[in-house]
Amino acid sequence: MKPMKNWILCFCLGICGQALAQSGNATAYEIKVSLNAYQNQYLYLAYHYGKTKALADSALVQANGTAVFKGNKALPGGIYIMVSPKKEFLFELLVDKEQKFAVQADTARLHDVKFTGSIDNNEFLAYTGFIQNRGKEIFALQKQLAAAPNKKDSLTLQKQIAELNSAIHQYRSNYISKSPESFLSALFAALQEPVIPPAAQHPKGVYDTAWAYQYFKDHYWDNISFSDERLVRTPFFEGRLERYYRNLVSPEPDSIKKEIDYMLLYARSSKDMYRFLLTHFVQKYIQPEFMGQDAVYVHLFEKYINEKPEVDWFTEKYRKHMTDRAYSLMANLIGNPAWDLPLVDSTGKLRPLYEVKASYTVICFWDPTCGHCKELVPKLDSMYQAKWKSQGIKIYGVMTEGGKENWTKFIKEHKLNDWIHVYQTPEQRKEEQDAGKPNYRQLYDVYQTPVLYLLDDQKRIIAKKLTYQQLDEVISMKQQKQASK
Repeated sequence: MKPMKNWILCFCLGICGQALAQSGNATAYEIKVSLNAYQNQYLYLAYHYGKTKALADSALVQANGTAVFKGNKALPGGIYIMVSPKKEFLFELLVDKEQKFAVQADTARLHDVKFTGSIDNNEFLAYTGFIQNRGKEIFALQKQLAAAPNKKDSLTLQKQIAELNSAIHQYRSNYISKSPESFLSALFAALQEPVIPPAAQHPKGVYDTAWAYQYFKDHYWDNISFSDERLVRTPFFEGRLERYYRNLVSPEPDSIKKEIDYMLLYARSSKDMYRFLLTHFVQKYIQPEFMGQDAVYVHLFEKYINEKPEVDWFTEKYRKHMTDRAYSLMANLIGNPAWDLPLVDSTGKLRPLYEVKASYTVICFWDPTCGHCKELVPKLDSMYQAKWKSQGIKIYGVMTEGGKENWTKFIKEHKLNDWIHVYQTPEQRKEEQDAGKPNYRQLYDVYQTPVLYLLDDQKRIIAKKLTYQQLDEVISMKQQKQASK
């Protein structure tokens, strides 16, 4: 087996690293590694932390090929990785209650690592060997299946693959029954997926996709304890978490908030699990994938982060970023009234946003010198002229920067005559700053251009940061809904 090439990623995404510092006097862990290489170089002991890898310890390989990792504070339980001086992954090992053991390895035969004094790792090796052999058989059968000449052969091969998969599941189940308290059992249990009962067990005796979905969702976490911090230091827990929110949780912010609150409540008994989950959710929703989910981040900030002294693992810089981001998003959540914009047109006349009377108002924050804006703005105007104008929709165009001369020149050249064009004068900006008021950039979260908002007739935010085509779809859906009433 060749070592896997992969650079260790430090766990530093604005978050303080794991506290693996030594304390006390007695040796809490001691892992002796014997290798046939790397003399007078450093080996590294790393661990999985969700999808990242973090450094736990390092040890110099002596002239006799031995390196000793030891410390006076026990290592947190999890799946660890032995890493070469070249930052290559050599092999994985389990760390739990047994923290004093020896490892012997040959860099040319890393599939044949030997552990002394660690039942967990010897059983982990046995499982790894079993799964590798079954995996090779399944891979070979899948190649045959892809080239199967007829249905009969396909069915035979599918049956053989199913039997091998069943053998893997049976191996795990047997081990859990034999050693229910071991770390390996916790790992096996966490890998199990809910098995949907047959139709006969449905309350109505028929297969129902909605019932099957709900059953799968309700039992998705059956074998996982949110107080088991060892699962945080595995390569699969974060992936399982992401699949749950991607496939089983409704994308509406209220549904997501409910699920997050439930998980964080049950994780409070384990600081490491709580920290991992809260950090994961912050990083996922501080820049959400879907419109409106920024409300989830605001909820996280208000309920779990702001003025919470126990949340002490974020760096000062990242904490400031979270705070600034939260206050910016609070001002423009979907469904909230938009902030008024007391801006002026090119003649200096005040043209506040709230004086615009329209069934829908599109706000376009743009810069006449921005390449993307130069492309989008004329297309946005084409949509307006072809469709929106006749529907009573108005465009409120805000020049963010680029200079007044470039702004008025672009408007004239592209005949953007029917927009309400406004900007903030230097005097207005200074007056705003002197008064300590937030700028429209913060109030509308405008830190790049172009940015589009859609407001209703009461100036409530309906949609934001979508393309003009997507805004048109939202408008059409709203109009159809109103027409059907």
